[in-house]
Amino acid sequence: MSDLGLFPLPVVLLPTELVPLHIFEERYKELIEECLAQDVDFGLVYADDDGMSDVGTRAHVVRVLTRFDDGRLDILVEGGRRFRVLGLTGGRSFQTGGVEEVVDGPEGPDADTVDRALTLFDRLRTLAGSEVDSPEEGTEQLSFALAARVELAPPVKLELLREVSEPARLERVCELLEDAATTVERQRRAAERAAGNGRVELG
Repeated sequence: MSDLGLFPLPVVLLPTELVPLHIFEERYKELIEECLAQDVDFGLVYADDDGMSDVGTRAHVVRVLTRFDDGRLDILVEGGRRFRVLGLTGGRSFQTGGVEEVVDGPEGPDADTVDRALTLFDRLRTLAGSEVDSPEEGTEQLSFALAARVELAPPVKLELLREVSEPARLERVCELLEDAATTVERQRRAAERAAGNGRVELG
């Protein structure tokens, strides 16, 4: 078990995901400055009115985007390894906790699922008119690489964080990509119908 500085936020960070953060509280300015000075990670943990999640993701500060005169920071972080919070610790101005790494099982996804996932992502990317790059076929933990490129609700992202089987996680990502593509297609058809006659046909 290792001790890690924790940053509770209503945000779920996936491995490989890039997220901008605005740092304004004194305790978290201290945490981020310490991470920058020592080139270490902090733990981003989802938190809401119901409390803090027991799983999170190590966040590495990729870039300081803006430094304000009053000490506030705009930073860009990248998700790294997942961890489970074993217990909260004290002694610092910011929250800390004892954590252990969340590790996937040894099995990998089959080639058909990998092909399906990449095909579904390309379909969604084309439908949405997005210019985001598609991950390569041999990408490690392809499920996270794909999910990090799509807008997902926090509960869904937490579900993916907790899953320790890459095959099962990639299957779930395929379902999410297929649902998203279907939604985009329906919205596009509705917009085309509305533009054509001012009415939207149901069904």
